[in-house]
Amino acid sequence: MKRSRFSRRTKQTPDTDELIRLATQLSLSGSRLEDDFWERRLAGLIDRLLAGNDETAMNAALDHLYGAGGRAYDELADMVESCAECGHHAMAGAGVDQDVLLFAAPVLAWSRYAIPAGPIAPEVLSNLRVQLQAHVLAADVRFGLADFFYSPDQLPQSYCDTAALTEKLTKAALHGRDLKLDAGQMAETMSFLSDTRYLIGVVCAPTGTPLFRWQEEDGNRTDAHKQWRAQGGEALRPLLPACALEPLLPQSFHAAVREADRASRPYSLRSAVAFLQTTLNVSAANLRAVVAPYYDRQIEEFRVGFTLGEAVEVVHGVVWPLLENEEEAAEAPGQIEAVLREAGVHEVLVLDHRFPLEYCDDCGAPLYPNPDGEPVHAELPEQEEEAAPRHLH
Repeated sequence: MKRSRFSRRTKQTPDTDELIRLATQLSLSGSRLEDDFWERRLAGLIDRLLAGNDETAMNAALDHLYGAGGRAYDELADMVESCAECGHHAMAGAGVDQDVLLFAAPVLAWSRYAIPAGPIAPEVLSNLRVQLQAHVLAADVRFGLADFFYSPDQLPQSYCDTAALTEKLTKAALHGRDLKLDAGQMAETMSFLSDTRYLIGVVCAPTGTPLFRWQEEDGNRTDAHKQWRAQGGEALRPLLPACALEPLLPQSFHAAVREADRASRPYSLRSAVAFLQTTLNVSAANLRAVVAPYYDRQIEEFRVGFTLGEAVEVVHGVVWPLLENEEEAAEAPGQIEAVLREAGVHEVLVLDHRFPLEYCDDCGAPLYPNPDGEPVHAELPEQEEEAAPRHLH
């Protein structure tokens, strides 16, 4: 999701100042050799901070650079992510250093019932290993998987948490094992109509050799994704009973999470239309969608309220959050309308006045726009209310 960094007072430490200096110098570099010089020094400092669990210095530097504009913020953010999800390890007795990478395999899903998250049975995990090795990962790599199917609420919540998970999984992967996690230590997850789940692992290969199938001479990304959707999707199905699912391409952790954020927005709209068709026994052509922008200090998201025909009552709602670099949001209404029309909704009403970022005081659900331009609670007809999830993505 969008990294919104509002200005705030943060203590400038020597480490923060050095991060700012190195990232700024990297952003001004004019050659690949100079890039390498600054990147090595910046990565060394970030690695030390991650090992020391010092999130504060990195966040303070990111906050400062975000407000300053220019490329330095992106350079620092990219390097922090890279250091948290990548590493280099020496294999005892092998004589060859290993590149290691934390990766994630996102799965979009929707269901009228709760979308599962939690421990993965050994036989399911074994089958997923087979499919990843056959279609996604390069030949002869070592890899290890976490035996837990993550919801977004359960992903590492900081760079230091991400680095710690990378380290734990790396130890398992270098020995060709999977990582057993304590499900009791995981955060609770909310129930949504459509949501994302993640399979997470680390892949290791001798330095400079391929990690993924599409890095090999006879591989390509499109074929890998196609095979993973088909074969990996079947291997994932036991984890998502009574769910429609769409596996996305496994890739490096932060890139996978960002891609899932992007893909989940049109998926949630298509899921909402399918849900209303099956739940209320109506055709998509009999639905009307009302789209409006919602603001806090700045525009944060669009919300879509669905009504039946010309009725004013909103029976369902979907949130379309803005992602990083989308603050202007000029293209979002057109994108939303295109997805809805492709899903069969003929009438789409786009409102252009500002709505406050409000939620229901009782249940915390977002308030959605109705055709009269009012933010209201989405309420299914009474006979269907009990069967549906309370919160709607």
